[in-house]
Amino acid sequence: MTRSTQGSTGRSKDRSTEPRRPTAADGVVVVDKPAGWTSHDVVARMRRLASTRKVGHAGTLDPMATGVLVVGVGRATRLLTYIVGADKEYTATIRLGVMTTTDDAEGEVLETVDASGVTRADVVAGAAVLTGAIQQVPSAVSAIKVDGQRAYARVRAGEEVELTARPVTVSRFDVHGVRAAQSDAGSPVLDVDVTVVVSSGTYVRALARDLGAGLDVGGHLTALRRTRVGGYGLDVARSLDDLAALPVDEPIDVVSLADSARATFPVRELTAEEARALSYGQAIDVVDGDSAGTAAGIDPAGELIALLEERDGKIRPALVFAPA
Repeated sequence: MTRSTQGSTGRSKDRSTEPRRPTAADGVVVVDKPAGWTSHDVVARMRRLASTRKVGHAGTLDPMATGVLVVGVGRATRLLTYIVGADKEYTATIRLGVMTTTDDAEGEVLETVDASGVTRADVVAGAAVLTGAIQQVPSAVSAIKVDGQRAYARVRAGEEVELTARPVTVSRFDVHGVRAAQSDAGSPVLDVDVTVVVSSGTYVRALARDLGAGLDVGGHLTALRRTRVGGYGLDVARSLDDLAALPVDEPIDVVSLADSARATFPVRELTAEEARALSYGQAIDVVDGDSAGTAAGIDPAGELIALLEERDGKIRPALVFAPA
């Protein structure tokens, strides 16, 4: 889809007059989300492209962010609960010396500080403090619920919101380019390009805020691109433009249920007898090499039969995809 088909907020216009495509197969589509779109916008567009209402996503991206958004179609929506918990990789740019209400470039400036005295070594040391298992206070303008209402809604209503810290893991916080720049107010600032790998539930905006706070100059996020969610990277991502350009008499391509499961879980290759038992909801024996966590049970024909878990000394179906 071209940018001319979007409204001023980046939301797509009504496409009810488009020819209806054949319904897509059950599976995953990895979308390269464009800037200015919400994750909900992408799901709405994918429902039309896949010709089904049964579409969901695994992990929200803010409108300013771009990159990997894992979308489930049909029965693959049942995998999303597991995919959303996978680790995530981002490239980002942090501006040191400017604090905003949202900890990113979409918020109003709260304060500007001269950051010219901050060195690259200071930035690297500050990132190291935020690497590993840490306690993170999410951004106040977030989707976390406070007494049943989203935090961002309370902030927009003029309330002061204080969220409690929660444990997250930052596996990587690599500092790349560090560039001198000027804020809109003309104050010296630093723009820092980073790569981070984080656990589910980590706010990169909050990392930008906390990096700046630790260096006594403040900071916020100016660019964010998600490059990976679990086993899904940009190498398999498709733009909405590319998907919309496919012939309207053909269903859009998806990553099959089995391949989606292989990208997310360890695999237990099943015999025909084991696949049949699992399809009836029955347990099978544990064998050498079985994973201690959730695994994907794949039958000899390459079909995803069930997600498996070990309980009471047996492998049991946690979620059956091919019931008898």
